[in-house]
Amino acid sequence: MSNLKMKEAALIYLDRSGGLQKFIDDCKFYNDSKQSYAVYRFSILINPSDIVELDAELGNYILHQPLKAAQVFQSVCFIAVKTLSLIGQLQTEAQINIVLKLTHLPPLRSYSLDLCEFPLDYASQRFYMMQGIVIAMTTVTKYTQGARFLCSDEACPLSKGFEYIRVHVPGATESATVRNDFLCNLCSSSLQEDRKFRVLGDKQIVEIITAKALHAFQGYSNNQPFRYQSLTIFLRDESVSKMNIGNEYKIIGIPTCVRTSQTAVCIEANSIISCNPEVPSGISDNFRYLLSLTSSSCWKFTAILANIFASQIVPPGTYNLLKLCLLMSLVQTSDRNKELKDCLDILIMTSDTLLVDRLLNFSIKLVPRGIRHPVSTEIFPTLSRNKYGTGAVSIQAGSALLAKGGICFIGDLASHKKDKLEQLQSVVESRSITVYIPGKKFGDDINQQMTFPVQCSFWSFVDMDSSSRRNMQKTNTLIGRMDCSLIPANLVEAFGLLINCNESSSCYPLISTVQHTLKKAIDPEELLYVASKKFTTEDFEKLLAFAKNLNVEFSLEAERMIHGYYLASRRIRTDSISGSKLSASALKYLVSLAEAHARLNLRNKVLKEDVLIAALLFETSLTLKYGATVFCVAPNAVFPFELYNEEYLEQRDIYLNECQQQLQQFIATYGPGTAIFTSDE
Repeated sequence: MSNLKMKEAALIYLDRSGGLQKFIDDCKFYNDSKQSYAVYRFSILINPSDIVELDAELGNYILHQPLKAAQVFQSVCFIAVKTLSLIGQLQTEAQINIVLKLTHLPPLRSYSLDLCEFPLDYASQRFYMMQGIVIAMTTVTKYTQGARFLCSDEACPLSKGFEYIRVHVPGATESATVRNDFLCNLCSSSLQEDRKFRVLGDKQIVEIITAKALHAFQGYSNNQPFRYQSLTIFLRDESVSKMNIGNEYKIIGIPTCVRTSQTAVCIEANSIISCNPEVPSGISDNFRYLLSLTSSSCWKFTAILANIFASQIVPPGTYNLLKLCLLMSLVQTSDRNKELKDCLDILIMTSDTLLVDRLLNFSIKLVPRGIRHPVSTEIFPTLSRNKYGTGAVSIQAGSALLAKGGICFIGDLASHKKDKLEQLQSVVESRSITVYIPGKKFGDDINQQMTFPVQCSFWSFVDMDSSSRRNMQKTNTLIGRMDCSLIPANLVEAFGLLINCNESSSCYPLISTVQHTLKKAIDPEELLYVASKKFTTEDFEKLLAFAKNLNVEFSLEAERMIHGYYLASRRIRTDSISGSKLSASALKYLVSLAEAHARLNLRNKVLKEDVLIAALLFETSLTLKYGATVFCVAPNAVFPFELYNEEYLEQRDIYLNECQQQLQQFIATYGPGTAIFTSDE
């Protein structure tokens, strides 16, 4: 009676949810098809909340005994097919393969599978929810969805018909569905597969790690050893190709134990949900008060941010230009599983690699996808054999794809081999990486290739005091141009921003840095400055999380100015021999810089003041790459004075206003519409 009641509840649910009409439409497809089927597969969408409200017993059955619950729906669907004459060829109930797809699970801890907890429950054969980031995936292969077997004894009644039907169930291997040692229940003769009725489906294997595992790539240790292990997810049929490397997902599935060369816990995925974290509601009170105090200026707030940023690593007032660029790069990141179009790559030329390394390592910890590339691993995807013996090739993510939407800090550029630098240049220019899969090497007849978008910003530095650098140093004939001969010129050009960090210059007082380093060596946890106490690391994390989710748009004045500067700058850096030194991506970098400065100011609109900062930063970078031009920008143009108090901030505003007038004059002289441009230009 209990089973009959659940069947009635299942039928009522199908009718109310629209599942019955979808089932009838699927049956029509099978009935109209000229192909003969041994197995008819139906996917039924289940909302656990609705079905528990309708019938608690059936809801409990679905959540805790999903394989038996599928049999209930199988029986209901078989009766519906026979009663309504939906599929004329269908003979037995075993031919119906029901897959229950859950929309969600109850938000209770008992339904959550934490990848950091041990041991994992893989014996209960029920649904769990887990969350993780895809770090590897295989190519798509085939598996046996269902098969028909017949008794080998022709005299046996079961040598015909569709009594022996085997379908894949979660956790089953290929040999559990199809092999040659099955026996007839009636005469004990061996069963033989009728191969023309075998039904194949698509299969893909992915590996995920918990987001907490990214701490291993950000330098977190707390002096405690830790180990994170990936979890294998089996995707089948509709779920295949719905997960992308680097994205984070919630997965509803059934844990199983797969025995290969070593026993491993895997998940048969049932449903996949893309993860999008909540947008922070605001910023700290101290930052809100600072924003109100500086509201009269479009430049003061970001100047103070750069001045006090990372005071745990360097004293306030030092490395302001670099810190501003880092903050602008950080606000162009994204926590969401969407395309990141506004990357800001930074290449730093420095003679103090230790301090710059610490500063960059501190900065990447402020965003969820800040990845410090380990020297022992690969930056870009690599190939390996799939350990589950499915014949598929496993593609390992690499640091760049793992940093999707964030920052990939690759350390000293000179430490990478020539072929890796060439690959990096190609990726920075195209924002994609193509992986070639040789068929012969991995047991396939044909070669394949897969292209992945690379959606992260790259940070790197070059040691100016290295022995190889000193031996190769060349004399520059162009004013302002920096000797970058240690790194391929095309790679230097590919980076959006080139920054010169020389701590011995007037911009970076050496004594204050030495004092800071000595005090930190004595007491690493001590907060040395008032700024460190008022504006904590957590406050900066909250500020960046809020700022990067702002939707910004250009004002008409700012849009005209940025296009005018780009065209004028392109014009004066073009010659008849080598053409223009500015690529088409230069405009994209300028737009990204202007948007970043607006976001850092917590504004939704890009103003001409933001365009000025973008132009000064970009022109400083161009000067280091190619030398100065008629629009001559000082190396310290963005921070011409040390920011001691309000008076110095006012002086900086006056200076930047003068720079804005110079920029407008430059655009008026060399920009579009001037006599110097040809009609084509």
